[in-house]
Amino acid sequence: MQLQSESNPALNTVTAFRDDHIEINETAYTHAVYFAPEGEIHEWKVSSAADITTAVLRDIAGLQDEKADPMAFLDDSAAPQKPPDAPEVILIGTGRKQYLLPARVTAPILRLGIGIESMSTQAAARTYNILMSEGRRVIVALLPYKEPA
Repeated sequence: MQLQSESNPALNTVTAFRDDHIEINETAYTHAVYFAPEGEIHEWKVSSAADITTAVLRDIAGLQDEKADPMAFLDDSAAPQKPPDAPEVILIGTGRKQYLLPARVTAPILRLGIGIESMSTQAAARTYNILMSEGRRVIVALLPYKEPA
């Protein structure tokens, strides 16, 4: 399915989607990927939605490892803060079907004020293109339809 008839070469755009690959900037990728509107297209070392952990989400969002302060509950201002360069939202394309991520996986990211939406890969690709074209700070992580060998 052709998703974008024209693309801005300065921005990463999902240009097509097929059962066997995801096309970004007219380059086909047969493996899972994640990327933002600007920068590299990264291989995502996840083979199914069940492999997604909080650490995986923190990694694709570019967040540093969280250092828990055991006394933080004493200080109201110790609530976790979203870094200024963090994405507004992370879109997760979970393959052919939508797979909702467990709350224990998403809660630490949501507490930082970063939204997480999981949906089919095709829906995530379309949603990413819309948010990216609006100038939103979005990261998308896409699992291909094909099952790993």
